[in-house]
Parts: sequence; C-alpha cells; structure tokens
Amino acid sequence: MSDDHQSPVPKPTHRPKKRGYTEINAERCKGCGFCVAFCPAKCLGLSDEFNRKGYHFPVVDDAELCRGCDMCGMLCPDFAIHGLRGSR
Repeated sequence: MSDDHQSPVPKPTHRPKKRGYTEINAERCKGCGFCVAFCPAKCLGLSDEFNRKGYHFPVVDDAELCRGCDMCGMLCPDFAIHGLRGSR
C-alpha cells in the first residue's frame, strides 16, 4: 500500500509564552543580585537607587520578558522578590 494519500500533521510554528510579573519589596532587599544573575528571562537588573539600608535593589528592566517563573523568589534569601504567573 502506498502512503501517498496521508497528509502530514502540521506542527505548531508559534507557541505563546506564558506571561507573568514580578513583585519587589525594595526595602527587604540586601542587594545580593541572585535574582538578577539567575533570571532565565534576563528581565531583571539592579537599580541605580538605594533602599533605606543602602543597597541597590532589583528592578524589572523589561516586563514583557517576565514569565512569572518565580526563580527570583526561590533564590532570594530575604523574600524581597516574587514572580507570579498571569497578569496583575
């Protein structure tokens, strides 16, 4: 038998990325930079400003890249940042 009549199954060319957002409590941060270094989406950076303790705290450089994976929150020793899935 011939397989000429079977149509190939189209593969999806674009899978929508899950979106998320980041909540940051700047005053809890001690500026270790773990969240910035290990963010898989590379959407975080350290602020040029200081918190009351004198540390540079994280900021979201590109909110569109955030997936809400919470890698930042899992690594933060001070519970100063959290990634959340969905929209605000």
